[in-house]
Amino acid sequence: MTAIELSSVTKRFGPVTAVDDLTLAIEDGEIFGFLGPNGAGKSTVISLLLDFIRPTAGTVRVLGRDAQAESLAVRERTGVLPDAYHVYDRLTGRQHVDFAIRSKGTDDDPDALLERVGIEDAGDRKAGTYSKGMAQRLMLATALVGTPELLVFDEPTTGLDPTGAREMRDIIRAERDRGATVFFSSHSLHQVEAVCDRVGILNRGRLVALDSVAGLRERTGGGARLRITADQMSDAVLNTLRSQDGVTAAEADGQTLLVTCDPGAKADVIATLRGSGVDVVDFATETTSLEDLFIDYTTDERAAAPGEQR
Repeated sequence: MTAIELSSVTKRFGPVTAVDDLTLAIEDGEIFGFLGPNGAGKSTVISLLLDFIRPTAGTVRVLGRDAQAESLAVRERTGVLPDAYHVYDRLTGRQHVDFAIRSKGTDDDPDALLERVGIEDAGDRKAGTYSKGMAQRLMLATALVGTPELLVFDEPTTGLDPTGAREMRDIIRAERDRGATVFFSSHSLHQVEAVCDRVGILNRGRLVALDSVAGLRERTGGGARLRITADQMSDAVLNTLRSQDGVTAAEADGQTLLVTCDPGAKADVIATLRGSGVDVVDFATETTSLEDLFIDYTTDERAAAPGEQR
């Protein structure tokens, strides 16, 4: 079954189009990362999924139900960790989780949930004394109440130290492994790259990329990048490299040469340099990062063709 399905969804706020003809399907049991620059429309999409706002046009279905007509049934089966969450300073951590359990009518053990997110020792403390990272963990505990079929996270690693971020990734993977679908929006490209099965990139309200991280690399020609240290580099050699099969780009900065190429073309690049009389002092292979891909897909040139999905 498709866990989330948006069909030709548009959302306008007066003259501003926040989401523009978005069609997107997320399958059961996948971890889906949602990326985009500030103002791209990511938070609007989350609000549409949870029926906090209604679409101007199009349909939104979540867990096989109409997100607007059956919003209560959707929320009962969904755990949410919002970006702009609020804790009640005078309530303890355990009281927060107890309230979430009563609201959903489940029989979860609050202490077990607090232990799972790593703040079991602070369960009797008032949430007003929590650090930002502890409050984030507390909200995660409330999101896990009721063993939800869908988890919607907005910036789930905000305020977490590296250990906390790693634990968050472990929890996300464990939820996926038990069958839940995880949809999360994040500015942390490293977190998305580390945990997601697929990634969608939203720009100016439109979906400009949809694929696995590996698939995005392949589509941008960013399979591999060679960083080469050479004793000399002429324009003639650079032009030869640029015309070589499998090479996407070649740029020199002093004695450093950066060549973006297909993985299978690396040996040919080194052979071309040596055959041209260039002394290759050292070289290393770098994998194109999600940050590089993100920048590539959200530049003005890419945005000029917003209907393209890759």
